[in-house]
This record gives sequence, structure tokens and C-alpha cells, in this order.
Amino acid sequence: MKLPRTLSASAAAVVVAAGIGAAQAPPPAEAQMQAVLDQFATLGPKPLQSITPAEARTQPTPADAVMAVLKSQGKSTAPEAVGNVENRTFPGPAGPVPIRIYTPKGTGPFPVILYIHGGGWVIANLDTYDGSARALTNAAQAVLVSTHYRQAPEHTFPAAHDDTWAAYEWVLKNAASFNGNPLKVAIAGESAGGNMAAAIAMMARDRKVQAPVHQLLVYPVTNDNLDTPSYRENANATPLGKAGMQWFFGHYLKSPSEGADPRLSILRATNLKGLPPATVITAQIDPLRSEGEAFAVALRAAGVDVHHQNYDGVTHEFFGMGAVVDKAKQAVAVAGGRLKAAFVK
Repeated sequence: MKLPRTLSASAAAVVVAAGIGAAQAPPPAEAQMQAVLDQFATLGPKPLQSITPAEARTQPTPADAVMAVLKSQGKSTAPEAVGNVENRTFPGPAGPVPIRIYTPKGTGPFPVILYIHGGGWVIANLDTYDGSARALTNAAQAVLVSTHYRQAPEHTFPAAHDDTWAAYEWVLKNAASFNGNPLKVAIAGESAGGNMAAAIAMMARDRKVQAPVHQLLVYPVTNDNLDTPSYRENANATPLGKAGMQWFFGHYLKSPSEGADPRLSILRATNLKGLPPATVITAQIDPLRSEGEAFAVALRAAGVDVHHQNYDGVTHEFFGMGAVVDKAKQAVAVAGGRLKAAFVK
């Protein structure tokens, strides 16, 4: 069996054990991304479909691989500096929800970003996506509120969506208390977080709540259709492939029929008109690429101002890897520029 270039030899056992070695190899990763993937393989993560959610939450992450690359290069692993970081909670629908407030250097009040991390509604936390949060804080010169949410299978759909909507309402009401401007609030998210960010934009419109000034959607989940060109091309991709997405949906949804709900399959929403401007970022080596592209096209067809940018040679989760992957720096700069422009309108 010939291994895809995006998997190092040490990851061969993982591929074979998952029973997915015969499928199409994903496109090759560019050198900096490949260095992260090689380090990720040496950390020994098991295929999600072979373990429980509790076990998955203790596994090595792509963020751990970035730290390993920095160490191998003799570089500092200190997080990107911002003005201030504060851990708090807000009162969610089912109890306190952890949030982390990142404030840039300078004098406020600053515009605000509600940021929603990824993890397929099952895994990951505020620490996992700390790199993305810090980079966006500085790139957009905004206070960033990174919110957690209830996760599956302990809390199934729509628990995470309900928590992130509550986080948006909380930010609108409390922005002034943490040196933010409540009239300039944007939403952002990665993967499952991008899905929930887009859902918030639609709920704000439908519930006649103050709209976000911008929505930043980084490789968002937009549909439950696992038979798209990028799913076929990247079925075996690392760190996210088709089997991983099946595992996420299987834990978050109580039944497959829930996948059609437009809060989750936002691409199926019957009305995308009147939504805030959007920036959609996708990655070539990602099963979610096609649906992200399709959502950008659908938004544009509905009259929404959309900037879509795809990055070749990089994988799902690349956005927060600016310390070692130049294309991540480029993507963050694009996102920050779009957010800044939205804040001054």
C-alpha cells in the first residue's frame, strides 16, 4: 500500500488500523504543513472512530504538534502576546459556560469578536484554540471572547448551538464591561465553530436581535452531506477525514434526520438574504472544503458581501498554526483585514 504523502511512515499503522488505506490519497501538503503532520503522527493519535469521546479529549492535538515543531526548530513555544487574558464564565442555558477574554494592547473601547472554537461539537476546548484566538485579537485589534459550549455525547444537538447563541446575547449586553464596543460585535468560528457562527447570524436576523457586523467562517461545517468532491478527495486526510466527521455527527445528533436542521446544515437554509458580510476561509486538504465553497457561493447569490479564499497545500486546523505555517499567517491577516474594515463602517 502506498501511503499518502500527508502521512509519514510512522502514521502508517494508524491508517491501516482504521481500515481506510485503500481509498484515494489526499493532495500533498506543502513543506511547513507537512512538518506539522509529521510531528502529529509521532505523537501517536488514534483514529477517532476507534476510541470514545472521553479518550478523544485527552489525545494529542494539532496544536500540540505545532509546539513540537517549534521545539524541534529551537524556537520559543510562548504564546503570542496580547494585552490581557482573563478567564471567566457567563450564565448559559444549562449553567455557567467558560469563556476567555483576550484584550489587545492599547486603549479601548475596542470592537468585539465572539469566537467559537472547533472540535466537532465533541472535543477540544479554549486551550486547544488559544493560538487562533490570540492571532485574531492582534490582527483585528479587537477584544475577542472565546467561548466554550456543552459537548456531545453528554449534550446532543442543539445544546452547543444554544450555548453559543447565549454567548452572543451575553456579549451584546456586557461588551462595555470588558472595554468593548457593544455596537461593533462580529462573530468568528472554526469548523464546528464556524457552523455555529453562521447559525448565530441567521438567528439574529430571524429573532430581530442586533446583527453581527461580520461573520468569519473558517472551514465551516455547512452540511451533513459526506459525499462531496472534497470528501472523496480527502477521505483519508489528516487531521480530519471522512470517518472523523461521521464520528462527530454520530455523537452530536440524536438521529441522522437532525442533520437536515438548518442550524446545522446551514447550506440548506431556505433564506440567506439579509445576513452580515462574510469571510470564508477553506483549506485544500480538508473534507469540508467543498461545502465551505458552496456556502460562500450561496451567500453571494443571496446578495451577501462575501470574500472566499482557499489555501492550497494546507489541512483542516491550519488557521491557528501561524507560528510555523506561513499560510496561516496569511489567512489570519486576510481575516483581520476584513474584520477591521467591518468595524469602521
